[in-house]
Amino acid sequence: MSKLPDLEGLAIFAKVVELRSFAAAADELALSKATVSKAVTRLEMRLGARLFNRTSRRLALTDAGQSLVEPATRVLAQGEEAENTALAQSAAPRGLVRLAAPMSFGLSDVAPVLPQFLALYPEVTVDLHLSDATIDLVGMGFDAALRIAALPDSSLVARRLRPVKRYVVGAPSYLARQGRPTHPGHLAEHSCLGYAYMPTPDTWRFVNAAGEEASIRPAGPLRVNNADALMPALIAGQGLAVMPDFIAGAALADGRLEAVMPDWSPPPIALHLVMPPGGPRPARVEALTAFLTATLSGKTR
Repeated sequence: MSKLPDLEGLAIFAKVVELRSFAAAADELALSKATVSKAVTRLEMRLGARLFNRTSRRLALTDAGQSLVEPATRVLAQGEEAENTALAQSAAPRGLVRLAAPMSFGLSDVAPVLPQFLALYPEVTVDLHLSDATIDLVGMGFDAALRIAALPDSSLVARRLRPVKRYVVGAPSYLARQGRPTHPGHLAEHSCLGYAYMPTPDTWRFVNAAGEEASIRPAGPLRVNNADALMPALIAGQGLAVMPDFIAGAALADGRLEAVMPDWSPPPIALHLVMPPGGPRPARVEALTAFLTATLSGKTR
């Protein structure tokens, strides 16, 4: 005899007893009648006793079958209860979700909406990791990440949420002193403040409405690994920089910064929600990704 009991056989036997029919049990369990019959026969051989006296018209329990009804019914009930509990737990969002996001965007757009999510799902815990560096989701065990880029092909599952506009910006004081560039080539004569995590930080690329492309190698007194750190130098009139809408938007709106070269723009990028491949995903991950998609998709500046 194997070490594990024939739980399937006991559960099928209990269902046959409950419905008083092999055919009815097969229908309810979505099994063939032959499968139900074989399961009962297997159980009888294992126990060394007949459980039913079967005729074409009547199905009656033997003494051995009668003694097995209560424990087999208990096995069936406990199995159904365990499965229902597991299904309920997987359906109700609970547990830890690890989310990565760029530093500035995480502070400006993600952190402010998380209280709403946590109120909706009080049994979910969010571990928010903020860094402008590209995170290895699989290697570092993250459930999802927000990325602002023109994403290359990869094995990750990516969902585009919204475009992110970028501008070449400078303070009015700088533009009054150094002049206003109208073509990417003019930037070679300007102080350019750099961001280390641009796709090509040593080369600024631009395109116009006609599809023409231009590029320059920027030079200037400051380079940072977080774009927010450029704002004081920009507003103080120290140079020009390529800045995204979610960082420079307020300063552009109130006049502290101005956009230049309206006919040229950096290559388009977008906000993406990325996840490791595979599935299905836990309910807690589905809940957070659905919330972020709904909250961040239409948010533009």
